[in-house]
Amino acid sequence: MAQRVTVVGGGLAGSEAAWQLARGGVPVDLVEMKPGRRSPAHVLGGLAELVCSNSLRSDNPANAVGLLHEELRRAGSLVLASADATRVPAGDALAVDRERFSALVTERLGGNPLVTVRSEEVRALPPPPGLALVATGPLTSDALADEIAALAGAGLHFYDAIAPIVTAESIDMGIAYAKSRWGKGSGDDYLNLPLDEAGYHAFVDALVQGEKVTPHGFEEARYFEGCLPIEVMAERGPEVLAHGPMKPVGLEDPRTGRRPYAVVQLRREDAAGTAFNLVGFQTRLTWPEQRRIFRAFVPGLANAEFVRLGQIHRNTFLEAPRVLAPDLSARERPHLFFAGQITGVEGYVESAACGLLAARAILDRLHGRPFRAPPAATALGALHRHLTGEAHPPGYDYQPSNVVFALFPPLVGRHRGKAARKEAYAERARKEIEPWLTAEPQPSSSPPP
Repeated sequence: MAQRVTVVGGGLAGSEAAWQLARGGVPVDLVEMKPGRRSPAHVLGGLAELVCSNSLRSDNPANAVGLLHEELRRAGSLVLASADATRVPAGDALAVDRERFSALVTERLGGNPLVTVRSEEVRALPPPPGLALVATGPLTSDALADEIAALAGAGLHFYDAIAPIVTAESIDMGIAYAKSRWGKGSGDDYLNLPLDEAGYHAFVDALVQGEKVTPHGFEEARYFEGCLPIEVMAERGPEVLAHGPMKPVGLEDPRTGRRPYAVVQLRREDAAGTAFNLVGFQTRLTWPEQRRIFRAFVPGLANAEFVRLGQIHRNTFLEAPRVLAPDLSARERPHLFFAGQITGVEGYVESAACGLLAARAILDRLHGRPFRAPPAATALGALHRHLTGEAHPPGYDYQPSNVVFALFPPLVGRHRGKAARKEAYAERARKEIEPWLTAEPQPSSSPPP
């Protein structure tokens, strides 16, 4: 019988890794502490819970994350297949019904004869000689986080934030209007709440002055720049939000034909449109302040009923280029592999991709082969370049990152305009990913040793 592999953590990275290992004929013990124990940010009892947003971001391959979507689909990703099956309208973004998405991932893994799902809290790193993958994500429990910090020689943390969700029936549809930016998707996938100049600045002032939750246990609150709390953005300048998540460009009000000074966009949480989340409105305001400020200063939310209020949570990550080998195993304990946000990738899709890479590395180890890194010019390769430090200059202060074209090797030749450069990145990636994917060993009747 093939050697069993333990996967610790049933989030996106762990779920994807367990699926890919099973596809390779390897039996897996997938250990997840839910539903017996939950972190403060978790609500659902199933696997692959989307904690922050329900969006996997742009599905357009002209964007780096959209290109990563494409590569993961071609690699047989469970996460992307489940996202496609539970998709909700969101312009050119891939957004999902988060409950159906989690249920589908849970069902597919639970129905795989090579995957055994166990509900228990892992408080210590698995010992050798068996191979194990740690994919506990940004909400790693304290006991295990302490062990990982000891392995890494340092504890690295920053804070992440979650946006509120409101019921559809509590939104004033006399104020809201349906429109996607620039008419993308079906043209009306989002609801928009318009603010005039005076209303916008009153809202910004309220955010700055509102009572916030104070982080505990760390000397400073470090935020991922791509997911800043709205009040942190507001503190950086009165117009920052109007040029960020509240940017009105491409969102003219069809009733007036005019562009508002700023907008609050709402995106569906489920296919039926019973709930909407406030796009880009992750926050560390206290819960009473969220209710007060959003109802008083956001047009259309005067009677808002909140399905979920925003909150902050700790996000734990390793200094991957120093701690991990190129195959994502720990340099000090080679039987341990790491994947997902704990390695310093940011985003749902990036976490799933990291789980896929770690699974392929484990399959290579089990088959006695050298690790086959993805081609550098692919989206998967760019993510791997970030994890190994190859994409960064010497002395770089390692921080979590989404997949972006800046992580790719430079293009050769001249390409006029941003659109042409993006297409060149995508075309080069498509050519280079194919040999790597087709070289993947297929499951057979002879399992790995």
